[in-house]
Amino acid sequence: MREFARLYAELDETTATNRKLEALQQYFSTAAPENAAWAVYFLAGGKPRQAVPTKLLRQYAIEYAVLDEWLFDESYNAVGDLAETIAYILPPPEKRSDVGLAVWMEERIGPLRGADPGAIREALFSYWNELDWRERFLFCKLIGGGFRVGVSKLLVTRALAHIAAVDSKLIAQRLMGWTDGSVRPTAPRFLQLIAAQSDEEHKLRGGQPYPFFLAHQLQGEPAALGDLADWQVEWKYDGIRAQLVRRGGQNYLWSRGEDLISERFPELCNAHLPEGTVLDGEVLVWDHLHDVPAPFAELQRRIGRKTLSAKLLAELPAVLVCYDLLELDGVDLRALPQIERRALLETQVAQLDQPQIKISPLVHADSWEALTELRAESRARGVEGMMVKAKSAQYGVGRTKDVGTWWKWKIDPYTVDAVLIYAQAGHGRRASLYTDYTFAVWDGEDGERRLVPFAKAYSGLTDAEIAQVDNAIRKTTVEKFGPVRSVKPTMVFEIGFEGIALSPRHKAGIAVRFPRILRRRDDKPVEDADTLDTLKGLLAAARA
Repeated sequence: MREFARLYAELDETTATNRKLEALQQYFSTAAPENAAWAVYFLAGGKPRQAVPTKLLRQYAIEYAVLDEWLFDESYNAVGDLAETIAYILPPPEKRSDVGLAVWMEERIGPLRGADPGAIREALFSYWNELDWRERFLFCKLIGGGFRVGVSKLLVTRALAHIAAVDSKLIAQRLMGWTDGSVRPTAPRFLQLIAAQSDEEHKLRGGQPYPFFLAHQLQGEPAALGDLADWQVEWKYDGIRAQLVRRGGQNYLWSRGEDLISERFPELCNAHLPEGTVLDGEVLVWDHLHDVPAPFAELQRRIGRKTLSAKLLAELPAVLVCYDLLELDGVDLRALPQIERRALLETQVAQLDQPQIKISPLVHADSWEALTELRAESRARGVEGMMVKAKSAQYGVGRTKDVGTWWKWKIDPYTVDAVLIYAQAGHGRRASLYTDYTFAVWDGEDGERRLVPFAKAYSGLTDAEIAQVDNAIRKTTVEKFGPVRSVKPTMVFEIGFEGIALSPRHKAGIAVRFPRILRRRDDKPVEDADTLDTLKGLLAAARA
């Protein structure tokens, strides 16, 4: 635990890529394999399950520190992070622990989940008494399920590639599925992760997917890409990017976030695929009557259900719209040009002839100008724009251009001018700044208007702009609710989002997809911010 806590602190305290890379390499070169395996899990994006309810964690920290509740609450409001607050208020430890991360996760933290409150209290008191500040902070993050670390998976991949002395693309391939919580990180898995390249590499994959090839945002004019004949164009669907893998007589469905989502989409995992096949595409709910994708909100209804009734499966049928074939008959096809993989994909999907497996249609036009006109129909077609792929491109790893390029040519987002009404502190190096915001629009007639929250956003501002907004939030705070501040409506922001749908779970009755801050509107008075009717108008246009 001590070594991983030190690494966590080093990664959190710097924004320099080289320093983070050095810290990762130093850790992985010295850590025991069983501890390194858990470190890889967390650093690659794996999330710990909450082992202790927040209420108990707070209660027992107050008891251990012999602190009044009001003083703890004031400290929490000032710090803005529960784990950090607890680490600050606890008295110094009387012992030191040399227990490794694997033992902590498997023998100490794991058994706390679902344990009797008395047993939890006794265990926490014992563990806190052998951990220093950094270790306590990390421990509370792990048991509270709120672990996040400021390092990219790409950097972790580079560090492991350096330790293993193999190509980082191979490490990226082996890392696929590491964050699937159903498989425990172990020493043998870590040693296999950093082993020398083997002729049996492909056979070791099991049901694991390939690293996803990601597209770059096309910012300028598409004509700058050159001859349209060199490019393959498809519609960009708004669903869940996924790979459907058939190996060992079983289908596996993996999301781009490396979650195994087979159980959520049984109709896809029941598809009859040839052994040794991997399809890359988009999971969508499909309107078979009109042969068009359903709105993303319909897909969310599938995602949010723990149990899938026969009625729900019939009402919201899922399909995989395929746009690439990565493996056929157990042979890795990623090094083939896009145009050759496309030809093989068309043949395979035609042979499958199954309603839940579709192929992404190609978009044909005589010129970039004509293609631009077609792109204007995107929202009417229920898509986000177009994908433009070099016909010569291989299937790369991540967002790269070294083997060819995919471009996403998205339509402009919806926008509204909204008022900031709530703010919450961020995490990591931004834990002392208010960076997570709730925005509202006006509802009602003049004289009885009120602000109705409709979206939360935290991205889009520079560090300098965040500092200015943070200062304004502190000056205009009306009320505090734990880490959240209610502020006087004084700031207007232009908010962009990709989609809009009805939602009875939201106060506004409307939910927006991927909200982000485009700019602060200092030129606009709060009274002139947009209204709920504006959002309803956008919704009506989207559904027309």
